[in-house]
Amino acid sequence: MPVAARKQDVNQAEPETNLKCAIVPVTPFVQNCTVVWCQETMKGAVVDPGGDIDRILATVAENGVELEKIMLTHGHLDHAGGTADLVDKLGLPIEGPHEEDKFWIDGMVEQGRSFGVPGARPFTPDRWLKAGDQVTVGTVVFDVYFCPGHTPGHVVFFHESSRLAFVGDVLFAGSIGRTDFPRGDFDTLIRSIREQLWPLGDDVAFICGHGPMSTFGHERKTNPFVNG
Repeated sequence: MPVAARKQDVNQAEPETNLKCAIVPVTPFVQNCTVVWCQETMKGAVVDPGGDIDRILATVAENGVELEKIMLTHGHLDHAGGTADLVDKLGLPIEGPHEEDKFWIDGMVEQGRSFGVPGARPFTPDRWLKAGDQVTVGTVVFDVYFCPGHTPGHVVFFHESSRLAFVGDVLFAGSIGRTDFPRGDFDTLIRSIREQLWPLGDDVAFICGHGPMSTFGHERKTNPFVNG
C-alpha cells in the first residue's frame, strides 16, 4: 500500500462549501484518519479512527472542532481499532459501516492479535449504513455509497459541493484495496469502483486509507487495476 508521509491539511477550493478536513496518519499501518468539520458550526467527526487517539484529538483541538460523531468506512483494525477508546473518552455515536462488516468489528480482538496490535476492542455502531443514506456533520451532508469488495460492508462518503470522497481502502493512488482477506472479492471491488465511484465524475478528489490523495479521473486513466 502507498504510505502517507505526514499529517495533511485538505483545503477545498470550492468557496461555497463549509467542509474542512485534516488528514492524520495513525498507527504503524500509517492509516489516513481524517478529522472533518463544518466551518459554519465547527461541529466535526472523525473518519476511521484506527488508533493514536491522542494525536487525533490534538488535531481536533488545534482546529477548534467540537466532535459530534465517528464515521467508519469499514471494520478493519487499521481503520476502526481506536473506535472503542474514542467512544470511552467522548461518548460519540458511531455511524457506519454497512452491517455486512459486523463480523470484522465483532472480531476486533482477534484482528489485533493477528497483527500484533493489543488493545483493540469490539463495539456496536449506533447506525449501520446502506447505499443512499446520508450522514450529516453540522450543516455538511455526506452521501453514502456501498462499495464492497475489500470488505463486504465497505462504504464511501461523498461530499457533492466539495467534489471530495472518502474511499477508505476501496481505491488508492495507483492501486486498489486488497481482496485476500475473509469475504473480500476482486471482481466485486472492481465493479464497486467502476459502477459507484467513476460515475461521480473525473474531477472528484479522494482521500484514501493509505497514501496520497488523487482524483477519480487520474485513476481511471492511469491506475493499472481499473483503467480502460
